[in-house]
Amino acid sequence: MTRPKSRCKIRICFKFKDFKPEGVALCDLQRMEIAPEEAEALRLKNIKGCDQTAGARAMGISQSTFQRILTSANKKLTRALFEGKAIIIMGNKN
Repeated sequence: MTRPKSRCKIRICFKFKDFKPEGVALCDLQRMEIAPEEAEALRLKNIKGCDQTAGARAMGISQSTFQRILTSANKKLTRALFEGKAIIIMGNKN
């Protein structure tokens, strides 16, 4: 049996939930979905300047989980940017 998924603390409300390349209708684009915890990890690391330990502590998760979430988010954003996909931040699960 797998361990139950813990809830991450997400302290932001997203002003915008989708981003897309200019000049292309959203309905014509493939979508890359970003989970709220991935967006929060990106915010803590890249905007707030938190290291992995501080970011993990702020989200109430382990450092290794924070790193996995951050790596996943970076891969998704990079693919979306280079492949011209829309970026959709999914609804908050908390």
